[in-house]
Amino acid sequence: MENSSDSRPFHGAPFLSLHSRNYLSILAPHTIRCYIILQTACDKLINLLKLNSNHHMNRIILIVLLFTCQVVSAQNQVALFAGPQMSTANYSIRNQKQETSYKYGIHAGVGMKVPFDGFIYFSPAVYYSYKGYDVKYNLPNSLPDINAIDNSTRFHTFEMAFLLQFDLSRNPSHMFIKAGPALDFMLFAKEKFNLNNGGSVSRTMKFGPGEYGRYSANLISQLGYEKDGGFIVYFQFTHSPANLSNRDGGPSIKHKVFGLTFGKYLNRKKIVIDTRVKE
Repeated sequence: MENSSDSRPFHGAPFLSLHSRNYLSILAPHTIRCYIILQTACDKLINLLKLNSNHHMNRIILIVLLFTCQVVSAQNQVALFAGPQMSTANYSIRNQKQETSYKYGIHAGVGMKVPFDGFIYFSPAVYYSYKGYDVKYNLPNSLPDINAIDNSTRFHTFEMAFLLQFDLSRNPSHMFIKAGPALDFMLFAKEKFNLNNGGSVSRTMKFGPGEYGRYSANLISQLGYEKDGGFIVYFQFTHSPANLSNRDGGPSIKHKVFGLTFGKYLNRKKIVIDTRVKE
């Protein structure tokens, strides 16, 4: 693919058309040039490794490279974060709610804080999330199996959040709230369920038409505290409005996650106020 002479800056990356013009205006010109270089390198790497059949992995690799480029070139505040979480799902079959319980997991990733307007900051993040749910059925359904009486699942996901942060004070140490959408990519997952005849099944979950969905969308809200030295802690609630089931007549499965996160800005400098009287 030729892109060195292509006048279109985003040639070969149609997923970026989903971004608004406001977000594109945040990207510095050198970041866009960096993206074009990374796009070319990523295409060559994909061809070399023959990953063309795994398009979702190709996109994830490219997104991570673009995010890294933005971090390095724009010199914005960068944070590492991780923490525990518990997850479940709003699960229903033919509009009848099923009994669910929580699974414990973790999340970890990299985030940014980009000045936007006064107290408001653009705060994107990419991270790994380990989540799942347990469900007991009171109605039969073909997903995962018409004879299943329960299901225990575990998901390994890569997530990409596009959040706005609102600082509640101008003080270096302050409370904040964040909110926004996120995209969810299922890397792989497993399920284990018991059958009404006494048997059980443990298997890797299938993604695709008529199976589970590999891609999903979430809505995220956070309430936290940011200290002048760069330490951050926040509570996060994630709800998915998207159904994880792709099967016609199948169940409605919508993830729900509660998490506690600890993090640290890597390039945060403490603000020192000079109190000396000037003559």
